[in-house]
Amino acid sequence: MQLNTLKPAPGSTKSRKRIARGQGSGKGGTSTRGHNGAQSRSGYKSKRGFEGGQLPLQRRLPRYGFKNPTRVAYKAINLTLIQQVVEKEKSTSIDLAILVKHGIVNKSDRYKILGDGDLKTKVDVSADAFSASARATIEQLGGKVTVVNIHA
Repeated sequence: MQLNTLKPAPGSTKSRKRIARGQGSGKGGTSTRGHNGAQSRSGYKSKRGFEGGQLPLQRRLPRYGFKNPTRVAYKAINLTLIQQVVEKEKSTSIDLAILVKHGIVNKSDRYKILGDGDLKTKVDVSADAFSASARATIEQLGGKVTVVNIHA
C-alpha cells in the first residue's frame, strides 16, 4: 500500500451539489432559490431574530425579574485577606490605597469587610461597609473601624 493509491471507502463520499450549471443539472434556472422574494436575490440578509414574520422568540417569551436601580454592589473582603495584607505590608492601618496596591480592589470599587477567617493583630481598617462580626472582631483586638464613603 502506498499513499498515492489510497482511496476512500466506497459510498463514504458524495460529490457536492453543483448549483446553476444549466437545466440538465436539475438545479438550473432559479439555482435552488425559488422564484421571487428577498431570499432569491443577491445581497439578502435577514435581521437577527427574524422569523419570517412570525412573532420572534424574544417577543414571545415573558419578561421577568427585577433589577434594582439603586443597588450598591460591594466587593467582599474577608478578615483572612486583611491579615495577609497586614503581614505583607507590616502596617497597622488598612485603607483603599493599600488594597489597590496589592491588587485586591480597584480604586473605583466599593468594598465591604466581612468577618470570615481570623484576625491576629490590632489593625485600623477603613472601608465602605463592615459586617457586624468583622466590626466586633476588629474592635475586640483593639483596632479601629472607620466607615468612609469616598464613592458617594
